[in-house]
Amino acid sequence: MTLRLILIRHAKSSWDEPGLDDHERPLSARGRRSAQAIGEWLAEREYLPDLVLSSDSVRTRETWALMAPGLRSPITRWEPALYLAGPGAMLKMLRTAGDTGNVAILGHNPGIAHFASAIVAVPPSHGRFSDYPTGATLIADFDAAAWPEITPGSATVVDFVVPRDLTD
Repeated sequence: MTLRLILIRHAKSSWDEPGLDDHERPLSARGRRSAQAIGEWLAEREYLPDLVLSSDSVRTRETWALMAPGLRSPITRWEPALYLAGPGAMLKMLRTAGDTGNVAILGHNPGIAHFASAIVAVPPSHGRFSDYPTGATLIADFDAAAWPEITPGSATVVDFVVPRDLTD
């Protein structure tokens, strides 16, 4: 059986309110456009999650709200443990997905960049993979029957995109 991971960094956030707590920062106008573009890209290619595991920050919630309209209605779990989570915490969270076929994780850097690098056997040739900019999205497949069985370095890259690949 193949399990598919859709690994998404939140879209560009706004810094218009410098005193605002980091967890509460919303998306910028560019981030809103990027989130919509990534959602359309996922829908066009039929990269459709059955389950979304997301940080509970304002910017990840907004990113998902703007991505979701063109996608089927997956179960969405807002996970405080994914806010600024490292690769180990992300792997632990992913393993809670059981035998769900297609799972999306929506999170933050630097953890998401490190997690993306850790899970793939061979990274994509895209020049932005290593820094995983806002909105970056990896599609990776695992040859496993259930998420608790996956191991680092065992995913095959199917696709990788950043918003600038899709928008002006």
